[in-house]
Amino acid sequence: MIVAELKLYDEIKSYLEGCSSVLVAGCGSCTSICHSGGLRETESVASWLRSDTGMKVRSIIIERQCDNEFVAEIEHVLSGVDAVLSLGCGAGVQMIAEMYQGIRVYPGLNTKFVGTTHDRGIFIERCRSCGNCKLGSTAGICPLTRCAKGLQNGPCGGSENGMCETGDGRECAWCLIIERMKAQGRLDELYRFTEPVIWSGQVPGRYNWGIGVK
Repeated sequence: MIVAELKLYDEIKSYLEGCSSVLVAGCGSCTSICHSGGLRETESVASWLRSDTGMKVRSIIIERQCDNEFVAEIEHVLSGVDAVLSLGCGAGVQMIAEMYQGIRVYPGLNTKFVGTTHDRGIFIERCRSCGNCKLGSTAGICPLTRCAKGLQNGPCGGSENGMCETGDGRECAWCLIIERMKAQGRLDELYRFTEPVIWSGQVPGRYNWGIGVK
């Protein structure tokens, strides 16, 4: 899941200066789940803008802002709108802007990371979308994401009692990997050298045609 957080109101307000009519567009997918761009948040932002700026503000929830088929469904509500404030991730903002190029589209959120739900309202980064996944060799724990140094071939030696030396309360990723590999009877696999990450998979502008990424 993509995790995002609401921008400061002052920043949002600065984007919309000079606008008289705004559509606040939430997302029914990731940002709804992480409580930053769902129905409640969308209506809250719309209400704040109405009372604080006097603008004409409407709100809508798009099932998935990153999907052009769903974004196409909002065309009927864009008449007379000066700008769209997207409460989707960065991909959602760009999809709306691409499909409706005559309308200004602004981000209402800061996209943070790809993560998992740890508890209600608590989300933890788990994937960096490196394009070179090695989770099969580390018992499903990503050292690139969860190790503070991104080490690929074992711990740094600075951990203490299973905790990372950064002192920020995070567990040492490699201690977790070793314990899980031990429980699975796979410790011998950790002696295999892991090649450096192929960062060419991070070249901006990637696309997917169903088989592989280009």
